[in-house]
Amino acid sequence: MRRRRCRCHGAEGEFLSILGPSGSSKSTLLGLVAGLIQPTGGRIVIGSRDVTHVPPGQRDIGLVFQSYALFPNMTVAGNIAFPLAVRGISRRDIKDRVEWATELVRLNGLENRKPSQLSGGQQQRVAIARALVFGPKLLLLDELLAALDRKLREEVGLELRRLQGTLGVTTVLVTHDQDEAISMSDRIAVLAQGVIQQLGSPAELFRQPANRFVAGFLGAANLFHGIIARESNGAVLALDGGTRLPLAGDYPSPGRRASMLVRPERIYLQPATEAPANRFCIDCHVADVVYQGEIVRYAVEAPPVGPVIASCQHVVPRFSPGDRACLSWRPEDAWLIQDKEE
Repeated sequence: MRRRRCRCHGAEGEFLSILGPSGSSKSTLLGLVAGLIQPTGGRIVIGSRDVTHVPPGQRDIGLVFQSYALFPNMTVAGNIAFPLAVRGISRRDIKDRVEWATELVRLNGLENRKPSQLSGGQQQRVAIARALVFGPKLLLLDELLAALDRKLREEVGLELRRLQGTLGVTTVLVTHDQDEAISMSDRIAVLAQGVIQQLGSPAELFRQPANRFVAGFLGAANLFHGIIARESNGAVLALDGGTRLPLAGDYPSPGRRASMLVRPERIYLQPATEAPANRFCIDCHVADVVYQGEIVRYAVEAPPVGPVIASCQHVVPRFSPGDRACLSWRPEDAWLIQDKEE
């Protein structure tokens, strides 16, 4: 079996998301940090402490599973108190800490209920309170919002971000949901096949992806493939079909294969009769229209470059399927990803 490498440094007090598709080893990474899986090599360090061979219960980690893993026979207060009791904390201190944690997650008045008497969102708050009540140095969240509907995901996500900011606890979220990672994280580590593809802020990963995988996985992407070339008026990406797309700035590697990323939000779509005079324009026709409130998403066919997705801020759809149009973008809104040399 090929040995997989995964090297990732989290800053103290930050919210870090480990983002990747199914099979990317996200759960394995979480298990390694939590101590549920023993590594075959390397080290796991929390703060300045090497915990590679430290048992899970002694790593000072709060862990929230996707299933919440609440004790069904215990009340809310009992579930939250459990990690304090196993640590030998006094009854008085347990009472004070449980009151603090219950108020923190806004479950006041529900202390005597059983998990079966709570909604999914309330059960999740209990699991979070239980993970935070003993003041861990690190909070691990395993696909925390996956089982919730969209509205509840947004509410719990905002609440969790508030808690993390209030407490300043270093938090690592494992997720496959790009929107979840972008909206909640200080930084994101994109994982594929056990390897960190890129680590950076959501804006960095979205605007300046390191490779095609990151570009395509983090949000919708239009990717055009070709060879970097120089012309009298600047650098271009020469597509295989002959179309030449202008590049912003000077690229010192003519002849290298590369991919140009243009996000759908950066595509301008105008009627064919209104082609912009100050910008290159590609003829196309509209294949499909999806109304999304303030945004209208168009799927267009542009033979010179291939299929393109454009997200435009139209109050009502401006185009219909079959309409001829002109698509364009500013060269500075494109990002070039140079292929690795073999």
